[in-house]
Amino acid sequence: MATYTLNVNGKTETVEADGAMPLLWVLRDKLDLKGTKFGCGVASCGACTVHLDGKVARACVTPVSAVGAQRVTTIEAIGQSKVGQAVQKAWLDVDVMQCGYCQAGQVMAATALIAANPAPSDKDIDTAMQGNACRCGTYVRIREAIKTAAGVDKKDSREV
Repeated sequence: MATYTLNVNGKTETVEADGAMPLLWVLRDKLDLKGTKFGCGVASCGACTVHLDGKVARACVTPVSAVGAQRVTTIEAIGQSKVGQAVQKAWLDVDVMQCGYCQAGQVMAATALIAANPAPSDKDIDTAMQGNACRCGTYVRIREAIKTAAGVDKKDSREV
């Protein structure tokens, strides 16, 4: 066990954990941030998506010892940024969610995409969202919500 000082959602958090413990379990079990979900455990589904210094990271395979001084942002704080607010609003306006299990990861990936590329094309969206699985198949609405949040013309969208 070691002590780790993390910047999570703009707050300094100190946790005792084994260095190999995935960030996902630190967030959920040690910091009681339950929005980041466990899906596959091998970084294939995207349910555990968080941001490390604004970039997409899979918390299920990121050991807490690898986080260091990077800023961790979870779904609980994504609405603190203008882009995060726009994505959350678009998700509701387009009625993306069905079961909702994957949506925290989807929102995190979409927010990172728009923050890095304010006018994403369909190809950009496909590339950025590739690692986020939705068992309910709401991919067409996810694309529409991303374009809505970005203010991109939706006429060029194609079905996935």
